[in-house]
Amino acid sequence: MTHHRILDWTPEAIVFDCDGTLVDTERHWEQAREMVLQDHGVTPDARFAAASKGLHYTECGALMARVANRTELTEMMTRQLLEAFRDLVAQQPTATPGAVALVTEAGRFAPLAVASNCPADVVEFCLESIGVRRHFRHVVVPDQGISPKPHPDVYAEAARRLGADPGHTLAVEDTACGLTSAGRAGLRTLGVGRSPGEEEIALADLWVGALDDPRLVAWARSRGAPRGALVDAADGGAPRPNGRRTAPEGAQVPAPGGPSPSENRPAPDHNGACSRPGSLSGPANRELREDT
Repeated sequence: MTHHRILDWTPEAIVFDCDGTLVDTERHWEQAREMVLQDHGVTPDARFAAASKGLHYTECGALMARVANRTELTEMMTRQLLEAFRDLVAQQPTATPGAVALVTEAGRFAPLAVASNCPADVVEFCLESIGVRRHFRHVVVPDQGISPKPHPDVYAEAARRLGADPGHTLAVEDTACGLTSAGRAGLRTLGVGRSPGEEEIALADLWVGALDDPRLVAWARSRGAPRGALVDAADGGAPRPNGRRTAPEGAQVPAPGGPSPSENRPAPDHNGACSRPGSLSGPANRELREDT
């Protein structure tokens, strides 16, 4: 039988992206970009929206300055972008569909971390706001010696802190930049989002439309079930009266570690410019004590 790299596997650890993966903040970045450009007399179009998605905030500020033909204002527009985002994200972040449930289930069988390019204080605030911060042992963000996505640093460091082999660690991401970062660090990848492009799909070992995808829910519940118990995808993984669960047709529950990972896929070259915001206004790379 052919093993699926994700659904027939139990990772030693799981590392989640935050912005757009666990918390619905992409709309805030879109609004912030539009607000800053409009303040400078420019109405962003679809081409700009596509080019700016996932950019590191400093790269995005530079792009906006070029679009506005005001390159001398790059630093100011960059600062305005981050300030606008902070104001918007402070308006009670919302969890993406299935995020809270998946994190809760995953934390029962694997240690968890977050690897993000967002400012550390924003990540902490978002995780606390949706009630999942306590599940994560570490939050890793860019800092001196830790380069932002698409470089592999944040994912490699997160796996290291969790004491896991990168090849036996799962990354959960929503952008090509993040998937590239995780792939370069040697992690297996789960992509999430409603409208992935060809590049995103090619970079992910599995792509789901949302974290409440029934296949993913059944997988997570089966890994958290008692040894030898399986999950029933048809009934959403609910325990049977005898306390055991049944597996979806053709599914297996291998021992932790699962099939050995194949050779890492080559990742496209983004020239180090494509990642989510990474400015740090507070202490970076904060660590939470391990859950007891």
